[in-house]
Amino acid sequence: MTKVIDTATLPAEKANQLRRLVDAADFFHLPATLTAKTSQPDRFQYHLTIQQNNQLHTVVMSEQAVPSTLKPLIDWLMAAARGG
Repeated sequence: MTKVIDTATLPAEKANQLRRLVDAADFFHLPATLTAKTSQPDRFQYHLTIQQNNQLHTVVMSEQAVPSTLKPLIDWLMAAARGG
């Protein structure tokens, strides 16, 4: 599943919520790759790219490697990708 979300096209409340989730995850300080200690087959693989102003950062991670600080952002993005 691929989804592009532009805060300029979102209602102000949703755009602000997304920005807060990105900040709370400290996304721009995460490493480019997050790996889990053990590999589990048939799990989601995330490639998350965020551009904010002049910053562009991509993080690749398996489902089991998602840190707790990033989970609310992933959940929000998954809901938005599904039309929620």
